[in-house]
Amino acid sequence: MEGDSVTLKTDVTDKQGYDKIEWRFGEERIARIKGVNGTYYDEVWRFRGRLQLDHTGSLTIRNTTTEHTGVYRLSMKVGNEDIPKIYRVTVYAPLPIPVIFIDTLQSSSSERSSRIYLCSVVNVRHVTLSWYKGNSLLSNISVSDLNISLSLPLEVEYQEKNTYSCVLNNPVSNQTQHLDITQLCHTCADSVHYCGTAEVVIRLVVSALMGVAAVAAIVVLVYDIKSRTGEKRPDINLRQRSIRY
Repeated sequence: MEGDSVTLKTDVTDKQGYDKIEWRFGEERIARIKGVNGTYYDEVWRFRGRLQLDHTGSLTIRNTTTEHTGVYRLSMKVGNEDIPKIYRVTVYAPLPIPVIFIDTLQSSSSERSSRIYLCSVVNVRHVTLSWYKGNSLLSNISVSDLNISLSLPLEVEYQEKNTYSCVLNNPVSNQTQHLDITQLCHTCADSVHYCGTAEVVIRLVVSALMGVAAVAAIVVLVYDIKSRTGEKRPDINLRQRSIRY
């Protein structure tokens, strides 16, 4: 997970006998031990201040981020012989909590005896999104490399009272959202509540109408003030004319 530390071990007990130990991330050299001259860390910005080599040449990366995902290559030189090793590291971002809402477009038909729920997450990668009925897996969908949004539908009979849950997981963590089918729609204040799309649209429309009403009131007020001012101007002009003549 992001923020964790990871150690890539050389599997040696002592650096004595090794002429050189060198670490690379992709094609970039990031750290090395050379003879008795000491330890060196190359100025690679994504690793700055995060690397540590111990006396065996094992490499620790502290406070990892997803930018540290990739292939690490170890080269140990013993005499004229190079001993290579390859490590593949994947750092996972924290998982969001899935959001469950009613698919009003699919559930609105009067002929339906069931309701369609959608479990959705946004901007995820290397994850699986699943629906469970109790402990039984009903369906799932997975994504690998790209950051995308996922939605997975679930059809539930109106009078059904089984326990359902939506689970988002990757190889190191998971997030679960439970479906309470007795509650039609709660406030959308945070992601742990369920909200039908119809209510969301109504709230947006009401907010927009209130905004229009406020603007209209301001326009009417300004127009009224201008009208009152305009009514007084002819008297002033008459006085000015009477003075001249």
